[in-house]
Amino acid sequence: MPAERGSSTPRRRLVLGLIAPAGLAIGAFLLMKPGLGGWTPPNNAIMVIAPYWYQGTWVFDDPATGLKREPFVAGVPEMIDLLVKEIPDAKEGFRLTFSANRFPGFQKELTWLRGDSGGNYYRLDDPPMEGWICPAMFRYYASPPKQIYVKAEPLRRGG
Repeated sequence: MPAERGSSTPRRRLVLGLIAPAGLAIGAFLLMKPGLGGWTPPNNAIMVIAPYWYQGTWVFDDPATGLKREPFVAGVPEMIDLLVKEIPDAKEGFRLTFSANRFPGFQKELTWLRGDSGGNYYRLDDPPMEGWICPAMFRYYASPPKQIYVKAEPLRRGG
């Protein structure tokens, strides 16, 4: 006797049991990959964030990318300390301009070294320093740039 329409046979349950998780996995992958149905890195040539000091390290917020108190770690806080040494009250916030392309007035050039743990290591030559930029970088770049040019400046406050 044929199975009634809409009834669940062992074969149908097996097929659905295999297809449903695969569909969910593919959907999650598409949402996580830049430009494939999820977020897409901005097309800006030059980007700006405003890092500040929070609970012992430099962090930044960027509502456009969904980042809140995203910390700089593994050597990058020391690079930031160097960039802001002449900025009064930098720990209250400063403007950090960065780009994969040279721009007028950049302070330092970071050079890509290697990928590691989902992020990327960059080198600063003068003085020699190395720091790891976490996977949040992919909110700004589809792939790690070979160079990142940076400039730190005081925030303009009050108008």
